[in-house]
Amino acid sequence: MATQQIDWMEMDKKYHMNTFRRVPVVFERGEGVYLYDVNGKKYLDFFAGFAVDCLGHSHPVMLKALQEQAAKLIQTSQVYYTIPQYQLAELLIKNSCLDKIYYGSSGSEACEGAVKLARRWGATKLNGAYEVITMLESWHGRTLAMTAATGQPFYQDMYQPVPTGFKNVPLNDIEALKKATTDKTCAVMMELVQGEGGVHPADPNYVIEVRRWCNEKNLLLIFDEVQTGIGRTGTFYCYQQYGVEPDVMCLAKGMGGGIPISAVLCTDRANVFVPGNHGGTYCGNALMCAVSYAVVKYVLENNIPEHVQTVSKHFFKNLEELRAKYPTIITDVRGKGLLVGIGLAKDIAGNVMTNCFNEGLLVNAVKPNTIRVVPPLIITNKEADMATEILDKAFAKLGA
Repeated sequence: MATQQIDWMEMDKKYHMNTFRRVPVVFERGEGVYLYDVNGKKYLDFFAGFAVDCLGHSHPVMLKALQEQAAKLIQTSQVYYTIPQYQLAELLIKNSCLDKIYYGSSGSEACEGAVKLARRWGATKLNGAYEVITMLESWHGRTLAMTAATGQPFYQDMYQPVPTGFKNVPLNDIEALKKATTDKTCAVMMELVQGEGGVHPADPNYVIEVRRWCNEKNLLLIFDEVQTGIGRTGTFYCYQQYGVEPDVMCLAKGMGGGIPISAVLCTDRANVFVPGNHGGTYCGNALMCAVSYAVVKYVLENNIPEHVQTVSKHFFKNLEELRAKYPTIITDVRGKGLLVGIGLAKDIAGNVMTNCFNEGLLVNAVKPNTIRVVPPLIITNKEADMATEILDKAFAKLGA
């Protein structure tokens, strides 16, 4: 008897809220840096689930941790102590400049937790100050408060009135930041590389000046490293490349390698939470912490950040050669490590993404004029070359 063919895309239309513009493919399995659809077609994954799958798909260390921990304990809540959350905490904190940790389930939740911490700082240290300054073109998540924090009016306008307490200023403009600061300001929150904003790194001198300003005004400096952390930019944390230490840091994405987990880290000085100030049902979930511990341990023990530096140098060289080949199409190549943005002269990123998809390469049109490339951190120079060849074909199809 023949197996009935199921139209999964029709099921999506029938049951799902229409919140994503989906690519017409149904993936069935993944292995390493590849995904396979239900028809068996193979795709080189240089999107990695929004920069999440840092070790690729179905990595052995993740499978082992999932199987072993699931057989012992999955969830208890934060009311009780469990071992994996402390193993992970020690690993993250000992390799950072920070002292304390709080777990969540997503990047949005981490940023929300950081803002709540900052408001407690303002309430207890700054006479009730509550405003947080963020950057235009930033991205801090999709909760209602983080929509307000995100410096992109397009996402704010559809949910007016958004929560108050946030000011958005241009990245790399220290005078605008100073002008926006008032006696109501309690913190500055920023990405060191704006991922969703088009892959724009912060200027090193600007970051130094922001740190100085926060010190002068007794403000908390929050680094949103949801996308840049855990080796993505060529160091374990991106702030290590800037020589500037935050008071608070947000992590997610690569921290779990594909499982839902996030964290807020802070210094002892910034640790103003007391019991009852914050919490969540799945925070510190034993299964998620065990898998995250395995991922982070692998990244550190195998010096993945150094590997990222090596393959990134090779990949950037390839992309610069493409820019020279297509000067009327590609304006620039920017980013850090394996968080890469390809700037385009026109709003044709969707066309480039589609051309790549048809050739078996997954990339992301993060802006109408920008392609974002965020592959698993385990890619080799060979796979970087394969991706470059497909990008070459994609640009060639656009014409001059």
